[in-house]
Amino acid sequence: MPIISTFFGIIIHMYWDDHAPPHFHANYAEYEVVIDIRTLEILRGKMSRRPMALILEWAQEHRAELMEDWELCQRGQSPKKISPLL
Repeated sequence: MPIISTFFGIIIHMYWDDHAPPHFHANYAEYEVVIDIRTLEILRGKMSRRPMALILEWAQEHRAELMEDWELCQRGQSPKKISPLL
């Protein structure tokens, strides 16, 4: 599972050839969430409040890049790295 970005202990990744809707996975400590790229809704999992706010801020800033990476993964290609939240 390719890692797309890391920041503040949060790891963002995607699986190759994953199921729709377009989404990404985020891990922080023992938490994991799956987030819809288009709506930024949590599809599955739990995350504590502060890391979740950081993940959503980052995803909002990089939504177009996330969709590009989703398309690459759907074609079995490696996604591009995305800048971390600063």
